[in-house]
Amino acid sequence: MADEARGPDATALDEVVTFTSELIRIDTTNRGGGDCRERPAAEYVAERLAAAGIEPTLLERTPGRTNVVARIPGTDPSAEALLVHGHLDVVPADPAEWSVHPFSGEVRDGTVWGRGAVDMKNMDAMVLAVVRSWARRGVRPRRDIVLAYTADEEASADDGSGFLADRHAALFDGCTEGISESGAFSFHPQPGTTLYPIAAGERGTAWLKLTAHGRAGHGSKVNPANAVTRLADAVARIGSHTWPVRLTSTVRAALTELAALYAIDVDTRAPDLDVDLLLDKLGPAAALVRPTVRNSTNPTMLDAGYKVNVIPGQAVAYIDGRTLPGTEEEFAATMDRLTGPDVAWEYHHREVALEAPVDLPTFAKLRAAVERFDPTGHVVPFTMSGGTDAKQFSRLGITGYGFSPLRLPPDLDYGALFHGVDERVPVDALHFGVRVLDHYLKSA
Repeated sequence: MADEARGPDATALDEVVTFTSELIRIDTTNRGGGDCRERPAAEYVAERLAAAGIEPTLLERTPGRTNVVARIPGTDPSAEALLVHGHLDVVPADPAEWSVHPFSGEVRDGTVWGRGAVDMKNMDAMVLAVVRSWARRGVRPRRDIVLAYTADEEASADDGSGFLADRHAALFDGCTEGISESGAFSFHPQPGTTLYPIAAGERGTAWLKLTAHGRAGHGSKVNPANAVTRLADAVARIGSHTWPVRLTSTVRAALTELAALYAIDVDTRAPDLDVDLLLDKLGPAAALVRPTVRNSTNPTMLDAGYKVNVIPGQAVAYIDGRTLPGTEEEFAATMDRLTGPDVAWEYHHREVALEAPVDLPTFAKLRAAVERFDPTGHVVPFTMSGGTDAKQFSRLGITGYGFSPLRLPPDLDYGALFHGVDERVPVDALHFGVRVLDHYLKSA
């Protein structure tokens, strides 16, 4: 018991840096459309789990798109299992734009550089370092811990968490809760204030395909049935639309805690609450909440025509839509209105919105684990503007939280590093994450 009470050993702190760097060097770029190969990274993880006596299972729907699942038995057989998951794929990176090669995994000046340093090979490495430390020291968690290293999160998840949830649900028997990316990172809205937002919700994914039909013809002739014009009008309406405020329980809880922290006297349950005014009063801290008080629709892709003097008969656009829990019908009705009679729309890819309780012991334990290692920090709940593999695992009844702890310096913009240039993570932040995860996972 005395050994279990201690934190991770020195080897774990060394290994998390090595694992992060070496995983970054394995290029698992996901360009969409099946153009990715996670297997080398999956084998890397599986070998290190096996070396620690943790039996990995490698699973593929498509050759090369490999997932790793393993279970660590807990000391309490009656306890519900906990899923800890992270994805192995990353988004593309152009080396010409970076200060270092994005797949170098370079460790310089106390920082690990490269694509995946925060999204999310750092978390993959932290979890791997923690469980290997347990194996060396003979530590067992209270509840079963199921590890899942997934493929394809940066696209459809069809070869990753979707495949696992649909085809291999038995591997997750007993799991009722899960933790993964995009939460418990330090955020510094002003000097002397450190926030740690823990994700307890995600907006739903509503990627749309718009198709406009018209009359094809010569580019020199007047054409009131121009498909490009019809599409452009619809795209402009969608892009400029201001969605109404819709507060979920998680977002309301975030606003309540932030208002209290900033000594703002406001009732967040008041029917006449001016959310935009409150966000203005919160200053930089509002960045944690502002993207999730509304649905959103951002035009991202256009496809029409094949020659400048030919009016095409069809034009296509794609929209990145995100929906808050409970707003799906409103979203669809609004899209019907904004697209108009000449443009058809359909879901190109769709996933549910999520919400997790913040008033139960699970969230309290997550909060306590962070504040144990940074007593001056303030944990707040928040909702992710985007989504994670938690959406697919929710099909199995697993409630997901974003919890990949990092204590970052005030001048490092964590949000800008996601899918950004010069993605990097400080070594000290990795060490902090290993300590927090070790403490939480042992007693969760």
